[in-house]
Amino acid sequence: MRARKIVEALRKPPSQRTTLGRLVGMIGLGLALLAGGLYGFIVYPLVERTNSLEFCISCHEMRTTVYEEYRQTPHFRNKSGTRASCPDCHVPKEFLPRLVAKVRASKDVWHSMMGTIDTREKFEAKRWEMANRVWEMMERTDSATCRSCHEFSYMNYEEQDRSARRKHKAAEEEGKTCIECHKGLVHDYPKEPEEAKQADAEQEPGEHG
Repeated sequence: MRARKIVEALRKPPSQRTTLGRLVGMIGLGLALLAGGLYGFIVYPLVERTNSLEFCISCHEMRTTVYEEYRQTPHFRNKSGTRASCPDCHVPKEFLPRLVAKVRASKDVWHSMMGTIDTREKFEAKRWEMANRVWEMMERTDSATCRSCHEFSYMNYEEQDRSARRKHKAAEEEGKTCIECHKGLVHDYPKEPEEAKQADAEQEPGEHG
């Protein structure tokens, strides 16, 4: 008797509600598969390809300026044999912040194509502006990329010289972030334009006054 009821139920045409539910489910499944395919075959490989030292220095603006400066630092070569490359310092590890960083960095490709900084002179003229954008971003994120390798709680202060030990302890107590003290550590510190100096000087009386 029960088997007959099951057969009769299967023979009945599906109700409108059931059909709509199946349609929504199929559309949802299709969109999920499409999103997964786009991510797996396009987005992820593209993000990973652009997240390499080789890609970063593929523009001669980077290769002949900041890359050469970076090569002279312990971030490039050191006694422990570890290396922090461009993405380690400039690209967040989390996926969504990484995508945001990639979108922001796309303007660098545009400026490279337009020749905005294609000579040493043009690059140096823009260096102060570009460096400040990076510094501001690092301050907003509490130097998150720096902290992926360096963290106050990991430091053995006894192994540091007196000056570094004093400054790091003070920075930890005062809640400072890495970039506040380490500007110009890997890349040359840019020359501040005269107009920027003048603007700073004009702000000082108001700030202390």
